[in-house]
Amino acid sequence: MSAISRSRCKRRAAGFSMTSAIFIIVVLALLGAAMAKFAMMQHTTSTQDYQGVRAYHAARSGIEWGLYRILDPDSAPSASLPGCWAGNATVTLAQDLAAFNVIVSCSATVTTEDSQNISTYRLQATASIGSTGTQHYVERQIESTVTRCSTSTAPFTC
Repeated sequence: MSAISRSRCKRRAAGFSMTSAIFIIVVLALLGAAMAKFAMMQHTTSTQDYQGVRAYHAARSGIEWGLYRILDPDSAPSASLPGCWAGNATVTLAQDLAAFNVIVSCSATVTTEDSQNISTYRLQATASIGSTGTQHYVERQIESTVTRCSTSTAPFTC
């Protein structure tokens, strides 16, 4: 093989190597971008899960606040159990859950069974954080029903 034909083969091989190198760089760049997007989505999902758990506990705190307000015999006048509050009550939580907006509503019904008045309270607590319609908005809602004898005098036992 002559010197001229060897130099032509080297030029053709050099062009093929350049094309392979560019292809590998493009594939690796696309793979890196896909991995970065996946990591970002995983981080966002993890954050939303964490906020969802916190919202659940904030709503549960609202339910407990409502139950305490209704069922605490020390807060009731001697003649009757405390009734539900008018409208929705906004509960302010302390420390870690203070960023959540917690709204608690209550409805009550009274029935008579064997000359005893039975009060049934239905509590609903909604905890939310963020603005509605945004990516970071989280809301949890919990309902609870409690029934209690509501005779005319304390300690309200049948």
